[in-house]
Amino acid sequence: MEWASYLRFVLALLVVLGLIGGFAFLARRWGLGGIQTGKRDRSERLEVIEALSVDPRRRLVLIRRDDREHLLLLGQDSERVIETGITPVGGPRP
Repeated sequence: MEWASYLRFVLALLVVLGLIGGFAFLARRWGLGGIQTGKRDRSERLEVIEALSVDPRRRLVLIRRDDREHLLLLGQDSERVIETGITPVGGPRP
């Protein structure tokens, strides 16, 4: 094989890896996959306020139920309540 063939292979590989990275970036930016925050359904009592990735295996999630907020640590194999009964910053919702 000639150097031109190797160079074409390397460039094609870089283009494909760039496309995969670009699509992954757009998927994260648009919120595809993972935990969705905000009201997306008709539930009046339950809402995901915020989600934060701690590491690749764990995620902190702040949920609101009625007039209280709860902080949960979600992992691949376990769930843990970190804090419960948090009063929302702006006070209870009307």
